[in-house]
Amino acid sequence: MPESNANRPDPQGPAAAPRRPGVSPYCAHLESKKLSLADTPPMTPRDVLDASQHCWCGKTKDILGPDRFLCHPEECDDPTRDCFESPLKDLL
Repeated sequence: MPESNANRPDPQGPAAAPRRPGVSPYCAHLESKKLSLADTPPMTPRDVLDASQHCWCGKTKDILGPDRFLCHPEECDDPTRDCFESPLKDLL
């Protein structure tokens, strides 16, 4: 069973980085079947999830990320998460 997110910092709190317009808020390693067919960056959970609602971490190839928390659009948009990598990481 995945760990509770209660111990993780609130992504809307003071530690949260400001969102950049036009840049996906999701970790660069979030994957799904729908994302494999997308031609634009995902901006909402609807852009990530199809009817199966299944997604996974590209690093672990599992529904849990390297930090052992669940991979899901609502979880993988948190820059304070230890395993989060910006989609801009290769450009910085």
